Amino acid sequence: FISVKSYDTEWATMMIRQYLARSGYVVSLQNCINEERIAAHVGWGKTVGAIAAILSAELYAPGKIRRTGAKNPPGHEVYRVGEVHGHITRRIEELGAMIRTVDTCKVTDNLWGERWSKLCVNGMHNGVSAASGLSGNAMRQDERIRRVIIRLGGEGVRVGQALGYKLEDIAGQDAEKLARASEGDRAALDEVESLMLALRNSQQRSEHQRPSMGQDMQKGRRTEIDFINGVIVERGRAIGLPIATHEKLIAAVKKVELGQAPPSPEHLYAI
Repeated sequence: FISVKSYDTEWATMMIRQYLARSGYVVSLQNCINEERIAAHVGWGKTVGAIAAILSAELYAPGKIRRTGAKNPPGHEVYRVGEVHGHITRRIEELGAMIRTVDTCKVTDNLWGERWSKLCVNGMHNGVSAASGLSGNAMRQDERIRRVIIRLGGEGVRVGQALGYKLEDIAGQDAEKLARASEGDRAALDEVESLMLALRNSQQRSEHQRPSMGQDMQKGRRTEIDFINGVIVERGRAIGLPIATHEKLIAAVKKVELGQAPPSPEHLYAI
């Protein structure tokens, strides 16, 4: 399993490549989309994807991890594993069974759709927490920031749809409805906001919960902004779709990351 930050993917893959058995393979259990980076070193035949969908945890002290969201939420499979070619193979079934010893897991024939859907989730929340300094719950409670989150989600959905991905739900939201909400559909916006606030008030998510880039910023570490929002921007530009909200968020995160400004909700209000 590769579970390092995206910017460390390639050297980590190179380190373990020499130890792979003939039938061995490398699993990317990461945010972002790193299968291509891994395949460049071990080949596509030895590359498998795994996604943690809505799994909240925090390394709050050396060697101490706490889970900041509910385990086994009803009707939701936390992990999704899939082959890059979309076929259900014996090894992917075995991998799914292995991961089920930790939490629920779905074997999927839609790895790329799952990947882009999770990228949208991360693109909506990670950079917002990093730039604002707010927790996951606090972000959703602020109406102006909530609207930025929705716009980020909508832009990501439209890029994914244009690329031909079969999108899954985005943080519990129907992808098309989220996109319509971001584009001014009042009924869709009301539904999307209602669900966001219901999650905020359900007590399923701890007040400690903070997206990974928000944690990185607190600890003075490099963020994955270029590997999350940056990918949405790169792909959106390539096909001529608007991704202005993501561009502005990237600029805000980098300003904070470089120490040019402290984290503040004001960065989001300006987007």
